[in-house]
Amino acid sequence: MKRWKKILYAAALSCALLLSGCGGADGVQETAENATETNESAIITNLAALDNNAWLYNAEDDVYYQLGIAYCETPADENYETLAIFVPGAYFAGTDNGDGKYTCEINPDGEIHGYTAENAPIVLPVDTPGYAAQAPLTAYASFTEFMENGLIYAHIGCRGRDAGAPAGVTDLKAGVRYLRYIDADMPGSTDRIFTFGMSGGGAQSALMGATGDSDLYTPYLNAIGAVQGVSDAVLGSMDWCPITNLDHADEAYEWMMGITRSGLSEEEQAISDALAAAYPAYINAAGFISPDGSVLTLDESGDSAGQSGSYYDYIKNIIEESFNNFLSDTEFPYDASASSGGMGGFPGGGMPDFGGRGGMPGKRTESDSGETDGASASEKSGANDETDINGESAEEISYEERDDITRNETAGGVTISGVYETVQDYIDAMNADDEWVIYDAENNTASITSIEDFVLAFKSASKNLGAFDQLDAGQGENTLFGYGDGNGAHFDGVLAGILKDLNHQYAADYETDLARTDAAGYTPEQRLNMYTPLYYILKSEKGYQTSSVADYWRIRTGIAQSDTALTTEVNLALALEQYDGVKDVDFATVWGQKHVKAERTGESDANFIQWVHECLN
Repeated sequence: MKRWKKILYAAALSCALLLSGCGGADGVQETAENATETNESAIITNLAALDNNAWLYNAEDDVYYQLGIAYCETPADENYETLAIFVPGAYFAGTDNGDGKYTCEINPDGEIHGYTAENAPIVLPVDTPGYAAQAPLTAYASFTEFMENGLIYAHIGCRGRDAGAPAGVTDLKAGVRYLRYIDADMPGSTDRIFTFGMSGGGAQSALMGATGDSDLYTPYLNAIGAVQGVSDAVLGSMDWCPITNLDHADEAYEWMMGITRSGLSEEEQAISDALAAAYPAYINAAGFISPDGSVLTLDESGDSAGQSGSYYDYIKNIIEESFNNFLSDTEFPYDASASSGGMGGFPGGGMPDFGGRGGMPGKRTESDSGETDGASASEKSGANDETDINGESAEEISYEERDDITRNETAGGVTISGVYETVQDYIDAMNADDEWVIYDAENNTASITSIEDFVLAFKSASKNLGAFDQLDAGQGENTLFGYGDGNGAHFDGVLAGILKDLNHQYAADYETDLARTDAAGYTPEQRLNMYTPLYYILKSEKGYQTSSVADYWRIRTGIAQSDTALTTEVNLALALEQYDGVKDVDFATVWGQKHVKAERTGESDANFIQWVHECLN
């Protein structure tokens, strides 16, 4: 059914070579740069096509699969840059070769959940907590729920933060390009690719959705020998708690959660206050638009700067909507302790230290993370981390235990735990110290007195000043914007300006780092743009409409997480809702949930799969 595509690709490439003077290198490069994602695109690569005589088969699951497929010609790290493909058996007619492998032909009559080999969607996990590496699969893994729903599961190994941005997304893009290169020879539609990830993986899933075909990635893709002449855009992006929009994440963090910090020196408090004060200026320049069509703004003047304005009201309404969804969804008696990632303990009642340095940072030092390649401990051992991305062992290994991000213990706020017999019992527990929740029992709805009161109760800061661009360059995101040597580098220009104004001891470090360039000649600002979805989505940004943005988005976040400000996900959803061409944005922040694959009801992967079905039907 798909063979015609490859014929057209070959014909187009032959014509390109003739026009370029019998295949001159310059002519081929020009053709690749001008290629579009139409069927006449000229695919340029020396990579081997998919070997349909080399499929492996798991009879118990009725799944054909291949491992260790090279997706780029000159990989930067062969330990990561391969992919694996898992195909439901109904889409293939397989013949046993007698050597443990199978020769497969596409079965046009096979159907699962209304999909066929021609139109089945392809899902790509992005399991990169803390922007870590995603180790390639080296053995069969069972993805039963995905297979039974007729989905093709493609697992793309990718480099981690120790390789420096944009290595991770570059590798994922190269993998998508290879899938389009072999599209004619495998089941599934490469026009129906969906990514899904949590935390740093949610961020890189969002980037895959926002940066499709961005020219900024070209030198990085060329450096690893990615397929040329095809698109790397995806159709949909599922993002749980995406730690993203790092260009203003430090400012947003202090604006929302800086009030929960204690024990700061006078200088540290000045930094926190200045970061919080910088956030309204960003919001007012960004041009976020509310559902009623008005531009959202924050007050920049007076002692209460940033604590009033239509943007403030919008965020407050989002919090109240989350609370009221919880009241609507939840049956009482309610066991808060059994709620996945519930509000008890961290952040309100304290959180364990997952390898964080604790306290305020000291002078800048070499990386002491103990990691050398950006991978988690399980990735280093070659273990299959897919039990985490598909939710099978999420309770056993938390994302905080895997991401090697600096966090500190927090104290204060409200602790919600145990069983609450009635809604009023639950409300009374939240108002135990101060009344900040106003409950309407007749309508079973609630409102809050202010964002500040909500934050003081449930969203204490757990990261050092410079939550993402830490003063000593010791945070995970600092490593992400390093230069491939595992050491951190600074990237936040706003924070750099604040430190300069304060004549701070770290000001020179920021100035030095912000003037550096990487091997491709890109500055930290350019690399930060590449790793900021809003750079491509917001009309006020220079990158607006310079990429192919995904049609479909699903964003979920735990409202009580302290890994990033709630505004991170809200701003992403707002920008997408006003972006021309995006067909659907399904956003919710979930009450009673923290830094987890948060869902109002049901199980995360089942909900993701159902969402894919809804997007396509």
